[in-house]
Amino acid sequence: MISSRNARAPLNLGMACLMALGLGACGSFGGFGGFGGSQPAEMAEPAPLPEVPATIRADEIVGRWGLASFQNPADRARTEKAALSQCRNPYVIGAGSSGGVIMHLADQATPQELRLKGSAGGKNYIGPAGPIGEQDREIVSFDGRVLVTRFLDKDAAVRYGNMVYVRCSPRA
Repeated sequence: MISSRNARAPLNLGMACLMALGLGACGSFGGFGGFGGSQPAEMAEPAPLPEVPATIRADEIVGRWGLASFQNPADRARTEKAALSQCRNPYVIGAGSSGGVIMHLADQATPQELRLKGSAGGKNYIGPAGPIGEQDREIVSFDGRVLVTRFLDKDAAVRYGNMVYVRCSPRA
C-alpha cells in the first residue's frame, strides 16, 4: 500500500512542472497579467502589391486632342464629333520627365505628371504615382485615335462625365 505522503511528492512535482510550462507559454504570448516580460508582437503591415504595368504606354497618348464629354452612352458618337471640332484649341497631353504624362487632375488648374497604371483585372488607369485611388481615372476605351476616360471619384465622375479625347491631325 502507498502512503498518501509518498504519493503527494510526485504529484506536487508534476503540478509544479505544469505551472512552470504554463507560465513560460504565457510569456511567449505577450505576458499574462504582467508576467513573462516580453512585449506583444507587432502586427506586420502587408507588403505593398507590386505595381501592374498598364497595357497602354504613355507615349501612345502624348499629343494634341480635341476634348468633350458625355453622360449618356447614346451620345458618344455625337460627342466624338464635338471633340474633333475642339482641335482648334486642343488639349495637350505632354510627356512627363519620369515616364508619365502631363495632365490635369479633377478640379486642379495646374497639370502635373500622372502615371499610367494597370490592374490585375486588365483595366488601365491614369493618376498620381502610387496605388489606384480616388484621384485616378479609368481608361474606358482607347483605340489610338479616341481615348475615353472616367474619374473614379463619384462626385468628379458625375460632374465631368465620360471624357472623350479625339486625336487631332498633326497639322491642327
